[in-house]
Amino acid sequence: MSEENGLLHGIRVLDLTRVLAGPYCTMLLGDLGAEVIKVEEPSRGDDTRQWGPPYTQNGLSAYFISANRNKRSLTLNLRSPEGQAVLRELIAHSDVLVENFKTGTLEKMGLSYAELKTLKPDIIYCTITGFGYSGPLKDRPGYDFISQAMGGMMSLTGEAEGEPIRVGVAIVDLLAGIHASNAIMAALFARERQKTGQRIDISLLDSQIATLSYVASNYLISGKPPKRYGNAHPNIVPYQSFKAADGYFAFAAGNDLQWTRFCKEVGQEDWARDQRFASNPQRNAHREALLPLLDALFAQQPIAHWLAVCERATVPAAPILSVDQALAHEQVAARGMLTQATLSDGESIQMLGSPLQIPTQPAQVRLPPPTLGEHTAEVLSGLLGKTQAEIVQLQAEKII
Repeated sequence: MSEENGLLHGIRVLDLTRVLAGPYCTMLLGDLGAEVIKVEEPSRGDDTRQWGPPYTQNGLSAYFISANRNKRSLTLNLRSPEGQAVLRELIAHSDVLVENFKTGTLEKMGLSYAELKTLKPDIIYCTITGFGYSGPLKDRPGYDFISQAMGGMMSLTGEAEGEPIRVGVAIVDLLAGIHASNAIMAALFARERQKTGQRIDISLLDSQIATLSYVASNYLISGKPPKRYGNAHPNIVPYQSFKAADGYFAFAAGNDLQWTRFCKEVGQEDWARDQRFASNPQRNAHREALLPLLDALFAQQPIAHWLAVCERATVPAAPILSVDQALAHEQVAARGMLTQATLSDGESIQMLGSPLQIPTQPAQVRLPPPTLGEHTAEVLSGLLGKTQAEIVQLQAEKII
């Protein structure tokens, strides 16, 4: 498919990010058609290039691949005045600048937002940091794990009597990247109307706090700190995992009608009529009486039996799949959530597809994850008009 397709075609993103939150943000923009130029330190590049195994045949780490498709890689030594001069040229030709350096790093290079606007008056400048550009912790470095710990997530995850547990993926990084891309797209939309840029300040901790959602609302309204429920839900009962005769499955009677239909399907209409269990508030109040009844029922038959029962009752239920099983599921295939890419050395790899389902102008893999500096000469000559002699000189001086 042509690179001219995509909702963000014509938008150039200068990507100074590394690791996950920033690269995930810019990858989403690239999936939608933006031109993304990933600026990397010349000797090592993005930290995640070394985060393996596993690696592809040409040395790309699987971690790096996960967040860096649809980008061109340009190496640039930002510690040098010459590298900073090239960066200024790139900024002048860009619509969006995204960085996740420690707070204030670009300002020390003479590139505050006010200074960026002198290079590109309508620039959209987005920072992604651990704690944001305000508050007592603004100068501290931040990581996903730290944000999960400080932001309440770990206090909610795990068994009631067990230790606090982090989510199994770097969920705060991913959410911060999503929030950043949303804010950038809103700023691009506003720029079309107002002809002005924006300064966007995204923090990991803010993203984690926002993710508390209804759990935080429960506390703010009741004044009671939430507790861990394992796989159960604090507000909906029954809505958790149960053990069948051959393993665990997920069961979610999300409303009273679903509960009533399930009770009828399993011949337990008296449960639906029992005043302790007739409505969700009552089931929640009497969960300690209801759950043993369900445990005893589900233990009698295998998972497949209960999935069939739930399908007949139109009650959501699912097997608890491993990652390999989930990726092999027919629904995942039907939605295009696995895709192929061909790397610069000709190796074909599988990657996750984009969840941004826009049939009229679909997200696409236009460029595979790049090797370090793969597009340096291309960008410098094609975008900035550098001659071959100038590029060779920059190489000799270790600027690129």
